Amino acid sequence: MVVGHMGSSNADFDKAGSGSTGSGSAGFDATGAGTVNSADDSVCATGAAAESAPGAVTGAFATRAIHAGYDPLDHGYAAVPPIYASAAFDLGDAVRGDALAAGNLDGFEYSRVANPTVDALEKRLAALEGGIGAVAVGSGMAAVSYALMCAGEGGGRIIAPSDLYGASVDALGDFLPQFGIHTDFVKDINDLNEVESKIGPDTRAIFAETVSNPSTEILDIEPLAALAHRHGVALIVDNTVPTPYLLNPIRFGADIVVHSTTKGITGHGNAIGGAVIDGGHFDWANGRFPQFTARQQVISDDRAGEWHSFAEKFGNAAFIKRIRIKYLRTFGAVASPFNAYLSLVGLETLPQRVSQQVASAHRIAEHLTHAAHVIKVNYSGLGYTPQYDLVPKYFPRGVGQILSFLVDGSADNVRRIIDGTRLFSYVPNIGDARSLIVDPAHITHREVPADARIAAGVSDNLIRLSIGLEDADDLIADLDQAIAGAYRA
Repeated sequence: MVVGHMGSSNADFDKAGSGSTGSGSAGFDATGAGTVNSADDSVCATGAAAESAPGAVTGAFATRAIHAGYDPLDHGYAAVPPIYASAAFDLGDAVRGDALAAGNLDGFEYSRVANPTVDALEKRLAALEGGIGAVAVGSGMAAVSYALMCAGEGGGRIIAPSDLYGASVDALGDFLPQFGIHTDFVKDINDLNEVESKIGPDTRAIFAETVSNPSTEILDIEPLAALAHRHGVALIVDNTVPTPYLLNPIRFGADIVVHSTTKGITGHGNAIGGAVIDGGHFDWANGRFPQFTARQQVISDDRAGEWHSFAEKFGNAAFIKRIRIKYLRTFGAVASPFNAYLSLVGLETLPQRVSQQVASAHRIAEHLTHAAHVIKVNYSGLGYTPQYDLVPKYFPRGVGQILSFLVDGSADNVRRIIDGTRLFSYVPNIGDARSLIVDPAHITHREVPADARIAAGVSDNLIRLSIGLEDADDLIADLDQAIAGAYRA
């Protein structure tokens, strides 16, 4: 088996500093990565490599969602990115094979580390988030786990709120401690005093969701990033709910962005996937992260007597390179080329889908505030919520397609509402073209300890909706009849 530390046909770095892994998205994106200019939605290249790369795509988000990260000339002039269903790639000859394995030549060797279809997805996601590179993985939880472990490995601590997605809470509170990574939970991630009180010598990162699921609480990224950076700590955020169309956290100081591409990015409930995206601004050699400054065989050449650390060899791309070389290559949560293809297709309509879903979610949230038996509606996009002052800054296009609401009565009423809907599918997912309904306390958050569940407002009487592309009036009518039926004697 060839353990390929390969790059794509577009060089990650110049040859003198060539990396020994992954796709072109692991370094400067040669086909469109950049940061979004909030005034005109255009892309600003993140470096000279992006600015001068042939085929680089700039322009508005909708343009990059279709074109960024892919050049038909490199793929037999195929207008749509092909599915490369190949486990490995021919090395050509012995000299070329040695150069590929050493990282001195860019190309593909083995699909566990990089694949041309997956590479196109990685470049597109990096372009849309404004990062210097991305690694696509097999699921959203693989992305979360890899990012947290990469930051915290070797005895580090993470600071996080307790109102995260259930599997993330389980990973932080129960599973990662088995690997020597511990979490200090806070009640309010936007309370800077509380967060700062938890920062100690072993703290490596702060982790939070940009929009919490299912409360839709908004993360105030900018001051939290400033606090983290004053202490040499990284800010890692899960941007799954808003998608890159509604928010680019890197613009506001986030260092690493993770996604479950299963959700809004793919958008049709037909492909599991995840991604880690690196903003490229954090100093991983600041003394808190010994794993980035230790010399390592996998990126060195013992025959030539050359030894490197990730920080030395890759500079500001050290994190995303380590994700690919150590985590993807070793743990193997690989994104399949077919799923990557479905995510690429989904991305092409992301702006149109999310725009309609946000508009419908807002209408439905407004309606539910006046509906019988509804006690409370959680949707930060409503004009009178406590966090509404954060919406214009971070979410001028809206906060997303999920909302939740609390009903009176008992858990039996909740079950009857869910069973009584006709258009909503009872599915533990979000961001689908179909509208979905679920009872989080029993499904998505059942592994969260009861006290943390209640503190986050996830009671037995809470219902979460993910609004799809159906007509909003039809969805409102469906909810009305289901709620009415659930309380009928």
